[in-house]
Formats: sequence, structure tokens, C-alpha cells
Amino acid sequence: MAEKNRLVHAFKQTSYRISGHGERNIQVLKDALADVDGEQSSDIYGKGKIIEDFQEKMATYLGKEDAVFFPSGTMAQQIALRIWCDQQDIKKVAYHPLCHLEIHEEDGLKELHHIEPILLADKTRVITLDDVVELDEEIACLLLELPQREIGGQLPEYETLVAISDYCREKGIKLHLDGARLLEILPYYGKTAEEVCALFDSVYVSFYKGVGGVAGAILVGGRDFIKGSKIWKRRHGGDLISLYPYILSADHFFEKRAGKMAQYYEEAKELAALFNECNAVSTTPEHPVSNMFHVHIDMPQNKLEELLAEIYETTGVGLTSYTRPTSDTSCYFEVSIGDSYAEIPKEVLRQSLHLLNKKQSGY
Repeated sequence: MAEKNRLVHAFKQTSYRISGHGERNIQVLKDALADVDGEQSSDIYGKGKIIEDFQEKMATYLGKEDAVFFPSGTMAQQIALRIWCDQQDIKKVAYHPLCHLEIHEEDGLKELHHIEPILLADKTRVITLDDVVELDEEIACLLLELPQREIGGQLPEYETLVAISDYCREKGIKLHLDGARLLEILPYYGKTAEEVCALFDSVYVSFYKGVGGVAGAILVGGRDFIKGSKIWKRRHGGDLISLYPYILSADHFFEKRAGKMAQYYEEAKELAALFNECNAVSTTPEHPVSNMFHVHIDMPQNKLEELLAEIYETTGVGLTSYTRPTSDTSCYFEVSIGDSYAEIPKEVLRQSLHLLNKKQSGY
């Protein structure tokens, strides 16, 4: 515990961070509202120009007929799967064993909607076409998460996505995209958001992850699907009297960062290569396919956290505020590149990784 407290404290004192867009503090909202006309009318219970214009904008960008803004992606995705299950009259869906709905939502899909998940693929890899074809359960919907966060942001090849999409349409299976980080994968695929979304019947995108807004998500699909989503949103208590702080920040940071995803991707590849030059350090994937990857280090967690804190105190560069053990002698942390990485002087970054490489052999 002492090492962990030291790590967190040392991280908070750093001048530079390799991940993210900077501190998630009140300034995020202040920046988003800086140029907003204070006389502009707010949205009220899901209606009004602010929310309707933004929904239309995102439906167009993602290439779908309609869209609805949600306060959270958890709410949006459970509702999407509920609608597809009701439409198909099948209370089963399939997704990856490390899907957000399975490991982070306290069984909300099961307890609130009585939907049974079927887990596809080994948890260490992405879902393949063979996994879908060999599924012996009747399902209403297949959910794909792109990228697969819990295994380092791995992605299937685009041709695999097309094949899975074609198969699902042939079999009458609805295909839903957990695209919380959809924008971040577009540079690797070399596709537009509309092209990727065309493979799916419904799509969710987050506005606080790679985009860096306060909170909120968009769900897009056909008009009837979105009409039903709005009803379920009300049932879930998602129609707050006003959502404009989330909408305005989502729009502001979407405009600011959607065009920077290729930069983040190139920087992720650069940083991963530097980590992979260090002894007993490797990244998953070895060559990132988005702005995200995991850093695995062959050291006991307590020893690594002690070393990281020392590096932070020496260089002022924060690599991570946490680690997670994979065994008694190894652990990992996640990297997600945003605006902060470009602010680090290259010589300072290299110094921090040189210390990681040099000093770990002494622990």
C-alpha cells in the first residue's frame, strides 16, 4: 500500500503525462462553454435545438438515419440490445468475454432486461468469423467492441468485419458496434466513420474517452430503432431536464479532436516502439492499431510501482498512475494517447524510458 500511495502521489506531481488530454477537472467544461452564447435556450427532456441539432449532426457523420444522445454509454448499449432482442423475440446476445457489459456493469443486461449473454472467443483475442459461424446458440444480436480495450485495443482486420457483417445479415442476426473509441480506429482501417458504421445495424460512440468531453454518448441506427431507443431512454431515467453541459462539451471536443486521431495513432506507434526497446518490457499489441496499447513489464507489482515513482520524481514524466498484476512477477498498465503526449520534450521522455530500462534490473 505504501508503494501505491507513493506512486499516486508522485504521478500527481509530474509535469508531463503520456496518456490523455490533461487533467479531468472543471476546466474541461469551462473550455467547452467559453464561446457559447449564454442566452441560447437549453434542451428540455430530450427536445430542443441544442440536442436535436447535435443528434442530426452525429447521425450524418456516422451515416445512419437518426441518433439519440444519452448521458452514458452503459444506458445506450443495454437499450440497443434490448430493442434487438424484443424485435427478434430472442433473449440472447453474443459478445466478447471481456465486453464492458460483462465485466463493468454489475450484470445490468441480465438483471434489468433478462437477456442472456453468450461469450464468444478466447478472452485473449478478438472475435473471428469462425467464432460467429460456429456459434450453436440462436441469438438476436452480436456485439463487437472496436477496439477491444481489455486486451490492449486489439482489432480484427477490416476484411473480417465485412465478412462478419455479411454473415449476420444473411442469418438475420443484428450487429451492434460498441464504438466507444470508434474515432481512434479510423486511421488504422483507413476508412471513414460512415464506412465502418455501414457494416452495423446500430452504433454507440462515447464523447468522454478519446474525444475528452465531460460525459455522454450517441446511439445511431434506423429511424424506428431510434424511436424505440428514445422510449427506453425515458424509462431508464435518461431524459434529464437538460443535458446541454454534456452536449456542448461533446460537440466542442469532437470538433477539436476528431481530426487529430491520426496524430494520436502515429504517436502511439512511436511510444510503443520505445517501450519495446526496454528490457523485460513489451506492448500489446506490439504495433498499436489505435491510440491505445498495454505495457507489460516483468516485475512484481510492488517493485515496479516503487521504480515508477522514482522515475516520476527524477524526470517529471508520468507513465501511469496505476498498475495491474498479471502474476506474482509481472504486471501491466494501459496507455491511451491524447493531447498530452505531444507536450513532452522528446529528450525528457527518452530519459524516463532509459531509467526504466536501466534500473529495473536492480530491483
